[in-house]
Amino acid sequence: MEKAEKAERAVNEGEHQVSDEADRVWSGSWVAERLGVELVGDDRLTGLLGLALRRNPKRAHLLVSNVLGKHVPQSPSVVYGHGVELGRRVRELLGAEDAGRAVVLGYAETATGLGHCVADGLGLAPYLHSTRRPVAGVATAGGFEEAHSHATSHLLLPEDPALLGGDGPLVLVDDEFSTGNTVLNTVRDLHARYPRRRYVVVALVDMRSAVDAGRLEAFAREIGARVDLVAAASGTVRLPEGVLEKGQELVARYESESASESAAADSSGPVARFPAPLEGIADTPLSGARGTARTAPTTPHPDDGRIDLHWPAGLPDGGRHGFTPAHRELLEEALPAMARRLADALPHNARRVHILGFEELMYAPLRLAHELERSAGVEVRYSTTTRSPVLAVDDPGYAIRTRLAFPAHDDPADGPGERYAYNVAGAGFDAVVVVVDSAGDTPALHAPDGLLARLAAHTPRVLLAVIPSYAPERPSMLPEPLRGPAFSSYAPEEVGWLLQDLSDVTLEAPTEEREEAIQSGGAHYAESLPVEYQPSEQYQELFHAALEDSAARIAQAVGVVTETVLAERSPRPVLVSLARAGTPVGILMRRWAQHRHGLDLPHYAVSIVRGRGIDANALRWLARHHDPRDVVFVDGWTGKGAITRELAQALKEFEKSDGISGFDPEIAVLADPGSCVRTYGTREDFLIPSACLNSTVSGLISRTVLRADLVGPDDFHGAKFYRELAGTDVSVAFVDAVCARFPEVADAACAQAKELLATDRSPTWEGWAAVERISEEYAIHDVNLVKPGVGETTRVMLRRVPWKVLARAGAGSDLDHVRLLAEQRGVPVEEVDGLPYTCVGLIHPKYTRGATGADGKAVSV
Repeated sequence: MEKAEKAERAVNEGEHQVSDEADRVWSGSWVAERLGVELVGDDRLTGLLGLALRRNPKRAHLLVSNVLGKHVPQSPSVVYGHGVELGRRVRELLGAEDAGRAVVLGYAETATGLGHCVADGLGLAPYLHSTRRPVAGVATAGGFEEAHSHATSHLLLPEDPALLGGDGPLVLVDDEFSTGNTVLNTVRDLHARYPRRRYVVVALVDMRSAVDAGRLEAFAREIGARVDLVAAASGTVRLPEGVLEKGQELVARYESESASESAAADSSGPVARFPAPLEGIADTPLSGARGTARTAPTTPHPDDGRIDLHWPAGLPDGGRHGFTPAHRELLEEALPAMARRLADALPHNARRVHILGFEELMYAPLRLAHELERSAGVEVRYSTTTRSPVLAVDDPGYAIRTRLAFPAHDDPADGPGERYAYNVAGAGFDAVVVVVDSAGDTPALHAPDGLLARLAAHTPRVLLAVIPSYAPERPSMLPEPLRGPAFSSYAPEEVGWLLQDLSDVTLEAPTEEREEAIQSGGAHYAESLPVEYQPSEQYQELFHAALEDSAARIAQAVGVVTETVLAERSPRPVLVSLARAGTPVGILMRRWAQHRHGLDLPHYAVSIVRGRGIDANALRWLARHHDPRDVVFVDGWTGKGAITRELAQALKEFEKSDGISGFDPEIAVLADPGSCVRTYGTREDFLIPSACLNSTVSGLISRTVLRADLVGPDDFHGAKFYRELAGTDVSVAFVDAVCARFPEVADAACAQAKELLATDRSPTWEGWAAVERISEEYAIHDVNLVKPGVGETTRVMLRRVPWKVLARAGAGSDLDHVRLLAEQRGVPVEEVDGLPYTCVGLIHPKYTRGATGADGKAVSV
């Protein structure tokens, strides 16, 4: 109740003060006389608003609020009171129930403080404001453009993604409501993401034309929601024809004459004074200012006035990432002590004090100023610095009397630029307290041409209070794994995919086009997908025949590798398949552990990309949910061992960057023909039928994708779910057929595993040596184009542009499917004696679409 009475008194005082100033000279008369601009509407308009000229090619005039606390120093009780009163009116409009479910959204930079105040008046509403400051690690919940602004891009960066996700009313707060474009852009963007039934637009002044007013109503009908408007005053601006050009000419003339005057003064002494733009040199009091203007001191006061506010730990500096009712309570408790620290730092004879906030940081300085005004017995004024470039003219009928220009000091994302403090120089302040967040407390702030030095030339004392910039922690939880049937044709308990779903993105490109881009260095293979191979009826028959012939051999290899893992790595391992070839093997190992030992092992699939490493976010998720020492990485087979080396290097870099250790780089594979790992089911190079197909034997999931515009720094790598191929899916049929053979091979598998555990299984890397030899012998000179083993050769035939296949002399039915694919694509098969693999696939080493002809078939190089 006490807060409400204070706010009401502040509103009344503000109305009286604004009215008194308006009785003297309207601060819009200078622009109105020269450009013919008219302010038409409520009687209160000229008290609330003045006019100035923008240095902006998109709009000539600027409505300058007298009660916002941005461009015009004002009593903080007036600024706060106007915002709180608007919030109360919204609460009355919504009713208690809907007001309790509302969320308030303010606009950067001008209305960030106003939005906070509206949220205070509304009661228990959480608050968020848009920002032009991107923050690493915080996901964007929306964004929009402000068409007439000098800096257009707005971001919404709530720490809690659920903040905007409710269905309660959304209250949008801006200082003025003119065309309505900004609000429409915002609502359109947010309504598509978080639809709701009701919106309330709040502004100090509603300055729409009749046409623009109709647009808002039409838009509300279009989206099927109610949109209300609450404003302190309403009217419109009448602009004569050609006002933009006239305004630009006027700005150019005044700035040119100001520059000439400065040059003349430097070279030939004093000249007649002209009411021109002032860069912080003012010897005339502002209209309504108490005290006298001060001449610049002989020596600027040194910057030694830092004040420690003892800002509460965990309290955000504002609403950039969300400000909750609990935050508000914490601030209210801390304000009296912080204001006392400000008061104690002021000069003992200070009677007129200015609190200067910093761009989007409006609310915290306002509340400090309000508490200082209430408790310290000094006259307090409040405003903030701004990005907005405005012409300054020292005339009582002009809203921007003086301008201090200084370099940006918070390393802005859009690059360096000029910033401004208006109407502070020449206002007769005994002290100015600059309040910035720690992101703005940089050497540029303290530089000889920085804000503090510019202020020191116009006031006896400059003080600095720094509020810690609130930095949200990285999300404590990455998204939960994707599971079937929503993602993949496997049952949900079989595997959790630590991937993001890119099913709606077109990523496929013709094989020849991809090959040319990859070999030319124009694209990485993980940035696109090959068109999924659709097997002919003959090829499908070969797959089923191969599965029938090899199911028992595969089942035994599954048993061997699983028993080895359980005995040597962990009694309860966490299986992590390297998507996608490793996924069927991981499922088979999980089923073996269940069949033989009654274990229900967790199983996930993650992405690893040659040359880019393993998905670090997937590792972070695993480390948060499991002991990294229990993680066993699983793959289908080894070729030359490139992925084995990739994983070892990636884990080393991850431990260095994240400080998380314990992940073992040793991969467990079904077949290790290249002798690259210690944990395997067999080292024979035989046909594993899951290598014969692509997604239709891997849960209908594509190969993984890593592309900068699709996968952000806090995202999992991506993949597609090919639901449309369900009619030809044999993923579950494959694992079921192998599992059916578990009982008959169990004893043999366990015995073989025991034998292996007692032998030296150190990798010999003979496969890598063979690949290097083949690369030189066939003048390829690139080991990445040599793909050894049945599985890798099959991938070459299905996804790349093959040149030729090398087959071990006497290789039997394991190569039937490879021979069929080679025949279909016109690829020669050469038999080679002494080949350590059953076969080796060679990618065309000098591929261009011209080199292979229109049909894409390989030709000799």
